[in-house]
Amino acid sequence: MKQSIQLRLGQHLTMTPQLQQAIRLLQLSTTELQLEVQQALDSNLMLELADEEGDERAMEDALSAIPQYESTQAVNGESHSAEADPTNNDGPDEFPADNTWEEHYDSGASSSHNSESGSREYELQGSATESLREHLAWQMRLTPFSETDRAIATAIIDSIMDDGYLSEPLEDIVASLQGELEDLDNIKIDEAEAVLHRIQQFDPVGVGARDLRECLLIQLQHCDADMPWLAEARLLVKDRLDLLANRDYAQLIRHLKLTEAELRCVIDLIQTLNPRPGGQITDARPQFVIPDVYVKKHQGVWLVELNPEASPRVRINSQYASLIRRADNSTDNSYLKNHLQEARWFIKSLRSRNETLLKVATCIVERQRDFLEHGDEAMKAMVLHDVAEAVGMHESTISRVTTQKYMHTPRGIFELKYFFSSHVNTTVGGECSATAIRALIKKLVSSEEPVKPLSDSKIASILLKQGINVARRTVAKYRESLAIPPSNERKRLA
Repeated sequence: MKQSIQLRLGQHLTMTPQLQQAIRLLQLSTTELQLEVQQALDSNLMLELADEEGDERAMEDALSAIPQYESTQAVNGESHSAEADPTNNDGPDEFPADNTWEEHYDSGASSSHNSESGSREYELQGSATESLREHLAWQMRLTPFSETDRAIATAIIDSIMDDGYLSEPLEDIVASLQGELEDLDNIKIDEAEAVLHRIQQFDPVGVGARDLRECLLIQLQHCDADMPWLAEARLLVKDRLDLLANRDYAQLIRHLKLTEAELRCVIDLIQTLNPRPGGQITDARPQFVIPDVYVKKHQGVWLVELNPEASPRVRINSQYASLIRRADNSTDNSYLKNHLQEARWFIKSLRSRNETLLKVATCIVERQRDFLEHGDEAMKAMVLHDVAEAVGMHESTISRVTTQKYMHTPRGIFELKYFFSSHVNTTVGGECSATAIRALIKKLVSSEEPVKPLSDSKIASILLKQGINVARRTVAKYRESLAIPPSNERKRLA
């Protein structure tokens, strides 16, 4: 085959590095964005944090006050040429040999740094947590165990799950200890049972139980002996817990020989117990949500503002920018030029992210004004296409900007995606959002009669009378999404 040169015309879509960076910043959460900004500050000497809170020109200066040189890549199709202002240093040019640094510069920066470090250290100390196994091991070390019993107790604690229940049978735990020590070769189940009973007395009460019945009985054993209805509660948990789980109150009244009022008192006592005692102690650190947008009502108008703490403000370091020389192709000068261009792209991407987030949040607030005024029941049906059409963007952009972004409203903090939901047609030709239907279902369930809870079919018929045409299966789906049990499990004594 002969080689030849051919000329072809064609079109293709290319994503520039600047566009890729803007898309990546757009879909980052607040925490991820702060980490990205910090990495940019560490890798690019042209970037610095805007230290003045009132410096509204930080972003503008970064894009317009560019030092005098001819850029090979323009922003928005334009090339910038400007005269860089020389920077003035407040410190003296030379130091006497017998003088110290503190005599010429204020030590406020170092003291501020020490104060910040101390505050951060205090915060880290306050956030220290321990797991359930660590808490039990600490109590085991304070308990006088023999060497054999301590080995058994360690194996039992290692088999306790985070909810406080023993995950393995005692036989398997004893079998796993065979061969570790000579004294452990002839361990009997009774010895392991005795050690388990001692662990079940540890804090939190009820830990180490093998099932729910044993967990509740352990907690009832720690109640005061003169507590009313204690004997009846122990009898119910020991022999009739399955009837209580099925809410078969008629059988409970017949077997326990109690009146309905007395049975209600017994059940109230059992409900004070903790079915998952291990949940009281957890090593999971709290996850704090930082809102990206604040919404407040001022003089009858809903205002939308960006959270200045969520997006760090960066700018061009004028001192390094002034070192760039025009028509200089040296290695150092090219290095500074490249860093400056990258810094301009990064700041522009940050500003584009903030503008897009504010535009989308404003559109959401305008469409969901009734929700802010009246609550979930007034939520309007809205999909990504509605917002994309209103702001003139693609649906994929709206999806990125609403993922892991939060809005602080007078009704609480919500993820931006919370305001999007499908719709159900009404009998009058309108639309009702799924969020509003879930709120109505929750309201109906909360106001139902405890003895005769509403079934899914009954809820569907009630909604139909209100003009919302929804099927029983749809009601069941929304009810399950709200973690509401079915009607037979919601039945309880009045």
